[in-house]
Amino acid sequence: NGDVDPAVKALEARQDEILRKLYELKAAVEGLAKTVTTPDADLDVTVSSSLSSQSSSCAIFKGTTNLDALLGEDLGALRDIVINANPAQPPLTLLVLHGLLCQRYRVLSTVHVHSSVSSVPPQLLSCLGPKHADSYARHMFQLGFTLIWKDVPKLEMKFSVCNMCPIEGEANVARFLFKLLAPYPSDPALATLVDSWVDTGFYQLADGSTKERAAVLRALNSALGRGPWLSGPEFSLADIACYCCLLQNGSASSIAANVQGWMKSCENLGHFGPAKLLLK
Repeated sequence: NGDVDPAVKALEARQDEILRKLYELKAAVEGLAKTVTTPDADLDVTVSSSLSSQSSSCAIFKGTTNLDALLGEDLGALRDIVINANPAQPPLTLLVLHGLLCQRYRVLSTVHVHSSVSSVPPQLLSCLGPKHADSYARHMFQLGFTLIWKDVPKLEMKFSVCNMCPIEGEANVARFLFKLLAPYPSDPALATLVDSWVDTGFYQLADGSTKERAAVLRALNSALGRGPWLSGPEFSLADIACYCCLLQNGSASSIAANVQGWMKSCENLGHFGPAKLLLK
């Protein structure tokens, strides 16, 4: 009559439950393996973890959200992004991008303090948000975002610690993270314009001489007289980088009208709260 024996049904259900538990165990073991093989496993203080529920990201990012296509198949393991940053130079751009990633993916966010740093201001300890009750369940998340405050000369990011060299410099790490949100423009000229503004922000606006900063501010004002954003009709990494560099070096106090209007437009998007809090 085609009926399945109840004993067989019970056996299948038990098998499914065992497979589910094995999947969770595999994910947990692979996550621990990543932690052990990370050169920065000598962490001293675990400060915070947070889960941001997956939600619709802002409409300005219409690119891919397929992590398998971007980063390769995860095979049940959490993809860990580990960033070493000096607390004397907080990476404002990365905090903005972290917030955007949390709008797009389920992110397990954690802040640590390395033994090379004697003390860290409270706002840096909580810069990725409060601890989440489910932070122990790594399989619930798509991305791990670990920020380690450490005495390093240059910011560095490690992803896939067994197979990939570190990415150095805030500009380069910002490019990596932004591509998890949206692809660069397909037009080579426009993509080059984005890269140019990112480099200009970090190497001239943030770290340049007074003369260089003044020249960049004039270039910003001129570019923003031709459109609402720095690299075409859409908000991009160029706007994030230059805005954060303006905040960090204090240039925002004496800027021209076009730049002032652009900064207000950036603030109206609501993505820069975490960066501004660190400067208070």
